[in-house]
Amino acid sequence: MEPSAFSLSGVVKEFPGVRALDHASLNVRPGEVHGLVGENGAGKSTVIKVLAGVYQPEAGEIIVGGTRLEPATPKTVHAAGVRFIHQELHLVPHFTVTESVFMGQEVGGRLGLAKRQMRQRAETFLRENLGLDISGNRLIRDLGTAERKLVQIARALIDGAAKVVVFDEPTAPLASEEVDTVMRAIARLKEQGIAILYVSHYLSEITDICDRVTVFRQGETVGVFDAITDASAADLIFAMVGREISDMFPAKRHRKTSLGLAVTGLSDADKFTDVSLNVGGGEILGIAGLIGSGREELVDTLYGLRRTKSGSVFFDGTSLRIATAAQAVRQGVALVPRDRRHDGLVLPMTVTENATLATLQDTARVGLIDRKAAKSATEDQIKALDIRPPNADNVTRLLSGGNQQKVVLARWLSTNARLFIFDEPTVGVDVGAKAEIYQLIEDLAAKGAAVIVSSSDPVELQGVCDRIIVMMRGRNVGTLPATGLSIDTLVAATTGAAKVEDLANAG
Repeated sequence: MEPSAFSLSGVVKEFPGVRALDHASLNVRPGEVHGLVGENGAGKSTVIKVLAGVYQPEAGEIIVGGTRLEPATPKTVHAAGVRFIHQELHLVPHFTVTESVFMGQEVGGRLGLAKRQMRQRAETFLRENLGLDISGNRLIRDLGTAERKLVQIARALIDGAAKVVVFDEPTAPLASEEVDTVMRAIARLKEQGIAILYVSHYLSEITDICDRVTVFRQGETVGVFDAITDASAADLIFAMVGREISDMFPAKRHRKTSLGLAVTGLSDADKFTDVSLNVGGGEILGIAGLIGSGREELVDTLYGLRRTKSGSVFFDGTSLRIATAAQAVRQGVALVPRDRRHDGLVLPMTVTENATLATLQDTARVGLIDRKAAKSATEDQIKALDIRPPNADNVTRLLSGGNQQKVVLARWLSTNARLFIFDEPTVGVDVGAKAEIYQLIEDLAAKGAAVIVSSSDPVELQGVCDRIIVMMRGRNVGTLPATGLSIDTLVAATTGAAKVEDLANAG
């Protein structure tokens, strides 16, 4: 049997009303990249917290480097050489690269901090281990997202004691063109014999970089795949969800039933100019565009989060004046934001409190919240959306990403919104939850709502939308029909490799 860098066996972790881990097992070898996949709520986040010593399991054992950790605490886990690279960057913008790498583990000299030594060590480590040639005097706020991620990795590994590195959704905050930078850094760590546990919802990354993959489902280990190829993706999905997902996207039953939204000559003061678009009631419009194209700012402006410089917005022929998010809600506009943790949810609040934020008037009695009525309404949404665990009193920050997204959806599905805007609706969401969210989008359109989906995922746009507008350098450069549209064509349009009008005419 090959040696283990670390292993968890027979791990049980329970919370009130739910068994998050049910005799789960995981084994990672030195010098391998081992993937961990599963639907949201499958137990991935819980097992990471158990490994980190944040949660104490009811049963099972954790062995690192041949030594059983009894107990596994953050201190003993760190001493054993286990390091964690979390999705959130947690870097101070006005710190330098050197200060960020050595934060909490500064090197002292005879006259105080050994600043020159730390800078040289940080620069050398980043260059030789992660492939980033950068000055240690650069400020974090001046770096790109991928560069910040590498600084985060360097901070975890600079002491040279790492034997195991856990990457938890490391590419979630990155643009597609930045992912390769992090992948190359992980490959370098593998060459050094470091064991890597790689947790991601992006199956393309799992098949590209992992040597083996463990699959969790409902808290149990349901399979370990030894040979990972592109062809393995279908097998991984089946193991994750316990069923075939031969068709990720639902059949399009919706039909345009009303004028819906009409935007003409819309401009903000900075990021986009003279944008026109329309989406009818019972229709789904996609917005495609790279980072910096103005796509995100356009969505924010439609919801009143940014000021409009010029242009007009009408819904069913009636002018909409939306200068604030509160006005947007009153006029029947709902936004599912791209950053659900910071913009879509109040994480310390319960599922009930989050789900009823937009409908407080429906659960209030003489100015006071009727908690029983609010909880009953939320439980209906929990059942309809299959939010896991199905507990309206759960604190929202403890839910997985996909279930947090469903809580945001639950809030707006309780309103009488006429226009739904989905901004990156499935970022950080597993394939099973993606299929459910796509079905919800289809259902909204089938009921007559106008729906806008803004996404950086061309497959998502092609699969769920009727038409797709393409944003580039702050302008709407054209519209493509989704039917018959190839992914290569859409990518060519968003990157400027081909003109949208030429592609539309060719189609």
